[in-house]
Amino acid sequence: MKLNRLFLLTAALSLAACEMSTNPIVTDPDAAANLTYQLMPSGDPDQPLGVLLAWDIPTSGRANSFNVYGREANNGAWQLRATTTSPTFHDAGIPEAQYYVATRDANGNEIGNSNTITVDLQARLPAPTGLGSISLNRAVQLFWNPNAVNASASFDHYRVYSSSYDNSRAVCNADWALEGSTVSDGFLAGNLTNGDSRCYAVSAVTLDGHESVWSTSKLDTPRYDARNMFVYNRQTRPDSAGFLFLDEVSKKIGSVAATTRTDLDFTIERHDDGSMWFAPARTGVTMGLYSTTPVTDLTSIDKAPPSGLGAVSIEAVPGYAYVFRIQKTDGVHFAAARVDFVGANYVVFDWSYQSAIGNPELDVKPNKPILK
Repeated sequence: MKLNRLFLLTAALSLAACEMSTNPIVTDPDAAANLTYQLMPSGDPDQPLGVLLAWDIPTSGRANSFNVYGREANNGAWQLRATTTSPTFHDAGIPEAQYYVATRDANGNEIGNSNTITVDLQARLPAPTGLGSISLNRAVQLFWNPNAVNASASFDHYRVYSSSYDNSRAVCNADWALEGSTVSDGFLAGNLTNGDSRCYAVSAVTLDGHESVWSTSKLDTPRYDARNMFVYNRQTRPDSAGFLFLDEVSKKIGSVAATTRTDLDFTIERHDDGSMWFAPARTGVTMGLYSTTPVTDLTSIDKAPPSGLGAVSIEAVPGYAYVFRIQKTDGVHFAAARVDFVGANYVVFDWSYQSAIGNPELDVKPNKPILK
């Protein structure tokens, strides 16, 4: 009889132990569960705008309000930050190092505590590298390396900043502002003023709002451009064989005109063998071949070279790019053209014109730092 009782007792204990090992641990039904945080980026990774705390409402139904506690250091004294009836709390300014939430009943008694969270402002992604840009008509296309995405699965998005540029001191001004955000490694800044230089920088943000330090700053200047300009050669149609990047009389950008005008930038000339040539049309206009190989697009053209341009004619060949140095009444300007097609009597080309005086920037900027 004793053996049977002992057997039954042993079986019962074994069953209880099995149930204890397989059943999940029951959380406190009076406690706020799953406390999490979301930082609010400001542009300074060490000083976010604040932190948003969120938690699950206790399952017991006894919760009437919540006390939110924080402390400046992990071993510091807890301070009451706020009392709220909402399952969220926005703590403005630099966050505390740690937080937890206590549940209050209808009498104001604290009846349960949430998990404690630690806010580590140093848990950030690396700064995006390789920031480059393409000068466009009233826009700038930015691009950079995906190193921040590759560094961690916690990546969420990028923030793009811009500021004005002081040409007299060759520095970015301090008026940095958020230009926008994106999840891709490229960003189009639009609605810009051609000839107005701006500085750009990019940061990477994690899922919980940690912002990286900024990338290296980048300077770019939008410029005018157009596609598929159609110009005849002077021998066939002298009334439509001249071109002005800027018509200073009409103030029009990109004009086809008659070769009788004395303010033309260049004309298209046909040689005896049928080839077509760009020819500077007046004193003050020089030109040169951009590279000894074709380029894929107008946006492939970099800065105009500081020297090597001359008052010489150059054959128009499809795929090749040409740069121009042009003396206007307000100073020197730079321009570029890429030939799309050469017909029997005309040339089709894309062109760009930099309205900023003395600025050789025509498209892709070299990747180099600038002063802030």
